[in-house]
Amino acid sequence: MTKVSDSLKVAVCQLTSIDDFQTNLKQILSLLERLESDVPDLVCFPENALYFRMRDATAVPGIEPKDEIVHAISHWAVRFGSVVHLGSVPLKRGGRLYNSSLVLTSDGAVHDTYSKIHLFDVDVEGAKPHRESDTFVHGSEPAVFMVKGWKFGSSICYDLRFAELYLHYAKLEVDALLIPSAFLVPTGLAHWEVLTRARAIECQAYVLAAAQGENHHGIQGGSRATYGHSMIIDPWGAVVAQTPSGFSDEQRIIRATLSRERINRVRAQIPMKSHRRLN
Repeated sequence: MTKVSDSLKVAVCQLTSIDDFQTNLKQILSLLERLESDVPDLVCFPENALYFRMRDATAVPGIEPKDEIVHAISHWAVRFGSVVHLGSVPLKRGGRLYNSSLVLTSDGAVHDTYSKIHLFDVDVEGAKPHRESDTFVHGSEPAVFMVKGWKFGSSICYDLRFAELYLHYAKLEVDALLIPSAFLVPTGLAHWEVLTRARAIECQAYVLAAAQGENHHGIQGGSRATYGHSMIIDPWGAVVAQTPSGFSDEQRIIRATLSRERINRVRAQIPMKSHRRLN
C-alpha cells in the first residue's frame, strides 16, 4: 500500500518550445538538470512540451510512449526517483493523433494518462483563428493519477474554461489539479489568472499550471507568442509562485511544497462537500 505523504515537493517549469523535438528535449533536460540538487517529487511541464507547431499548414509529427525522446526524460525520472508530467505531446494512438499528457514514473513506466477533451477551435480578436480539431481527436474521459498518495486531476489548457470538468474532480476530492497550457497573449491577459485561481477555489485543491511563454520562432519558419505566467496556486486561491513577465532563464522554474494540512484546513473552514446540492 502506498504511503500517503503529508507534503509533496513540486516544480513547475515554463518552456518556450518550437517545432523541433531535439531542441525542446534539450531545454527540458537542461531544466531537469537544474533540479538535481533538490529533486522534487513531481516535475510539471506545459502543453506542447516536445513539439509546438509554428505554422498551421505544417503537419504535426506524432510520437509514441516508447519513443527514444520520451525514454530520455524517463531515464531522468528513474535516476532521481521523481515523477515527470509532460503536459502534452502529439500522441499517436490507433492511427490518430491526440493532444495527450504523459506521466513518467520512477520505475521507468510511461503512462498515457489523459487526452485533451476540449479542443481549441476559436476566433479570438487580435490573434489568428485556431482549429485544433483539424489535427487532433477529442479525448473523452477525465483522468486521475497518484503521486505518493496525492491525487491529481488532469486537464490541458482550453479545458480550463469548462467548469464541469473541475466539478468532476472536486467531487473526487483531488488534492491538486494540473493545467499545462499554451495560452495566447490576449486571452492570457484577460483570463489566465482569474480562471486558474477560480479552479483552485472551487475544488479546494492546489493548481499546478505549467505554461509556454514568450516568442517562439520555428526552425521551419513561422512564429507564435504565448502568455507564460506559470503558476502554483493553493486551495484558498492564493498564488504561491508565478513566473513573471519578461522572465529570465533562471525564472523558468518555480517550486513549492504542497501541504495536506493546508487542504484540510481550507475544506474545514468552508465545507463545500457537505453543502453541495446539485449533481
